[in-house]
Amino acid sequence: MLHIRQFQESDSITELTSLLHRAYARLGNMGLNYTAVSQTPEVTAKRIRGGNCFVVATGPKLVGTIVAQPTYAENECEYFTRPGVAAVHQFAVDPEHQGSGIGRMLLQRAEQWAKESGFVELAMDTAEQATHLIELYARLGYQHVGWVQWHGKVYRSVVLSKRLATNA
Repeated sequence: MLHIRQFQESDSITELTSLLHRAYARLGNMGLNYTAVSQTPEVTAKRIRGGNCFVVATGPKLVGTIVAQPTYAENECEYFTRPGVAAVHQFAVDPEHQGSGIGRMLLQRAEQWAKESGFVELAMDTAEQATHLIELYARLGYQHVGWVQWHGKVYRSVVLSKRLATNA
């Protein structure tokens, strides 16, 4: 049985980084220099600070992760600084487990966190060449709301966002 939980101090940053490398290898092979393709464990730790890192494990092995981030005060992606907008990053599922629903579970958990935290929208970005991801996110209710050119990246990113249902 798969269980989503918050990343814990006892979890291995090195293992989390290895998961990211495995999951982003396909994108790296497409010539896309996502940070997660080759980031160090130090960068992984820095990128989860300030957000809520959720993971899925099968036994001791991490097989999925997502970081839900509150609205940024400043960011290269202007959309991520809009009031009421939370963002997700470092969204990854081990290639051996892709297509099994782990990604949907992680994204639903991030949406739940965002709603519970008072956000009205959840945004993300991905390279415009990653059409398989853009199509997946569109099926899950995310709409294209803009573009961002991240410093040092060889691709332009599509910014996608989903309005979150309110209980009112």
